[in-house]
Amino acid sequence: MNTFKIIEIKESVFANNDRQASLLREELKKRKTFLLNLMSSPGSGKTTTVLKTIEALKDEMKIGVMEADIDSDVDASLVSKTGVKVIQLHTGGMCHLDAYMTKQGLDELEIEGLDLVILENVGNLVCPAEFDTGASKSVMILSVPEGDDKPLKYPLMFSVVDILLINKIDAMSIFDFNIEKVKERVKKINPNIKVIPISAKTGEGFDEWINWLREEVKSWKK
Repeated sequence: MNTFKIIEIKESVFANNDRQASLLREELKKRKTFLLNLMSSPGSGKTTTVLKTIEALKDEMKIGVMEADIDSDVDASLVSKTGVKVIQLHTGGMCHLDAYMTKQGLDELEIEGLDLVILENVGNLVCPAEFDTGASKSVMILSVPEGDDKPLKYPLMFSVVDILLINKIDAMSIFDFNIEKVKERVKKINPNIKVIPISAKTGEGFDEWINWLREEVKSWKK
């Protein structure tokens, strides 16, 4: 007979983070600040999309940006030139942000009076999908050069986001990429997901994206 206790741990390893995320989301709702969690693989055009989004909305709402990277401040330097509030979050070896780290960033950003905060998460299609940041909505960018099979390889990421931006559609003629296949595949994983093809380079499709975001921010403030 054992002389020690055996304890079955049933609670999810993510349960504590989920609680913190819920509390943060409630706080943001009370403060009427919309937090957008932007995820993608490296090189998908996240920062270019952020810059173009700021350009489209900065005259009608107060915007802040949090740039998360394992190292470097290149993206934060680019965003700072737009005149919006921005901070750089260095994660060291961490490949994602969780709710606690997001809260730390928001406190440093001093979000009082901000309508929209854009969190550019670490470039990765695995870890960021596993951790709720407390965001109001989450968006993923899939770029055309990455291929249309990504929903099959990284289903979790596509299942946790509210909207999918298919970026770099200006390069469609160069790559073997089928938008309809992507839509079909992601709808099987996430029936409620909204899919918008865009080009952050040319601006194609951006009106639909900006209109969606504008309405979400307005709704959050009610």
